[in-house]
Amino acid sequence: MKTIVAFIRPSKEEPVREALHDLKGVSGASFSDVRGFGRGRGHEHSPGSSDEAVVGTLPKVRVDVMVSADHAAAVAGAIAAAARTGNRGDGKVYVLPVESALRISTGEIGASAL
Repeated sequence: MKTIVAFIRPSKEEPVREALHDLKGVSGASFSDVRGFGRGRGHEHSPGSSDEAVVGTLPKVRVDVMVSADHAAAVAGAIAAAARTGNRGDGKVYVLPVESALRISTGEIGASAL
């Protein structure tokens, strides 16, 4: 099992969501509004920009998806393709191992819990 964690532009949330709906092996995803900085340190916006609540950070959307290991590369690739604008600040995609999973409602464990 793998978890894919991606940080994308807020404007790309809908295209990423649509791409995930079309993928085999994806049973759900979580989207969270976050703020952060990377190599650009949040300087893409002009000083005093009203959408920067904290100096030096930019709004991003965090996407979390749990999948079986054999679907991880396809899911990561689909997120990257849907989120890409070709400009600096498009985001990052990380693929991490998942040790175990437990579906609380049914007690299922492992890949069947996804």
